[in-house]
Amino acid sequence: MPAEQAGEPARELRKVARVVLLDPADRILLLHGYEPGDPSDSWWFTPGGGLEAGESREQAALREVAEETGITEVELGPVLWRRVCSFPFDGRRWDQDEWYFLARTTQTLTAADFAAGHTELELRSLKGLRWWTSAELSAAHETVYPTRLAELLRRLLDEGPPGEPVVLGPEIV
Repeated sequence: MPAEQAGEPARELRKVARVVLLDPADRILLLHGYEPGDPSDSWWFTPGGGLEAGESREQAALREVAEETGITEVELGPVLWRRVCSFPFDGRRWDQDEWYFLARTTQTLTAADFAAGHTELELRSLKGLRWWTSAELSAAHETVYPTRLAELLRRLLDEGPPGEPVVLGPEIV
C-alpha cells in the first residue's frame, strides 16, 4: 500500500538515471546485487543511481556507468523508459523515479578492480556484473529489474528506440 494511503506522508521520490548499456553485439550489461544482510536474496539490474547535487540525469547516467563498471567510452542515447518503483533494501524503503537511457559502447572489458568506484553500500551489496544476450535474458530464472527487462530489450532490438520515453507501470516490491 502506498504510504499516503496508509496515513503516512508521501516520501519524495529519489531521482535516478539508469543505463541500458549495449555492446556491438547488442548484449546488455547488468550488475548482480544482493541484500547486504542476505546474499542469497539476489537480483540483476542495469547500471545507474541517484543524481548528485546540481547533476543532470544525463550526467548521472555517464558517471554511474563509469563508477560501477569502469566503462568510460559511452555514447549516451535517448531516454527509453521511465518508471516509479519502491522497494526495501538495506533496512529502509527506497522510492525512486527512474529514467532508463539507451547507451552504446565498444568497451566491453569492465574495470579490473570491480570495487574501485563503488560506495560503501555497493561494496556490501554487489557480486559482479556480466554481459547478457537477449536470448539469455529471456531464458533467465534469476530476478531481473525492471521485471519486464527481457521483453523491453527484445522490443528495443527489434524496433529501435521509441519516439518518446515509454512510461512503465509502477513496480512496488
